[in-house]
Parts: sequence; C-alpha cells; structure tokens
Amino acid sequence: MNSIKNLIIDFTELAVGIIALGVVAGVVFGDVPFVGGILNNFIETVYAIGNSGAAAITLAIIVHVYSKNTN
Repeated sequence: MNSIKNLIIDFTELAVGIIALGVVAGVVFGDVPFVGGILNNFIETVYAIGNSGAAAITLAIIVHVYSKNTN
C-alpha cells in the first residue's frame, strides 16, 4: 500500500513540476506551441476561480497544505 501511495505522490510532484516549468517558460518565451497551451489553461483556471468567488477558499486550502507539510 505504501509503495502505491509513494508512486502517486512522486507522479503528482513530477506533474506539478512540469506544469510549473510550462507556466514559467510561457511567461518567458511567449506563445510556444506546447507551453502556450499550458499558460493559457492556467490563466483561464485562475480567472474562473476568481470569478466564482472560490479564490479565498482555494488559497486557504493551499496555505493549510503547505503549512502542514513544513511542520
């Protein structure tokens, strides 16, 4: 069970790293075919969260998760 959990955690960390790299590369290099899609999707997601009023809840969850991981 722990090996499956660790595999999921490792895959999630890898996916988050790739997405973060895509967002940064999209900001730096502009509209590159693969990178531009990631940046546009990220911007649309942030816009949708802001419009729905869920930004505060999302921020609270993120802060809670990161504060839990650092302790």
